[in-house]
Amino acid sequence: MFSARLIRHKDSNMLNICDKELLGKTLNRDNFRLKISEEYYADKVVEKEEARDLLQKSNNINMVGKEIIDLSVNMGIGSHEGVKVIDGVPFLIVFKM
Repeated sequence: MFSARLIRHKDSNMLNICDKELLGKTLNRDNFRLKISEEYYADKVVEKEEARDLLQKSNNINMVGKEIIDLSVNMGIGSHEGVKVIDGVPFLIVFKM
């Protein structure tokens, strides 16, 4: 399961989505901190099929977690080469043109 927030603005959809178990954690790497906050990632909990639908219809996607990134890459959205690892957790941002 995943925690997701879809933000609609004009003709664009921005999706913030993470593996549900990461919600509320803070990741650290050197001087960089990434807080996986409820305000940013937790509008609703979604299953795999709904996550697929959200990934397909979103223009900009912020993803945190192995499961959501694997799902996205397997769908052809993003690539493993773009993944950054913060505190052992993968993070990926995708902008669709």
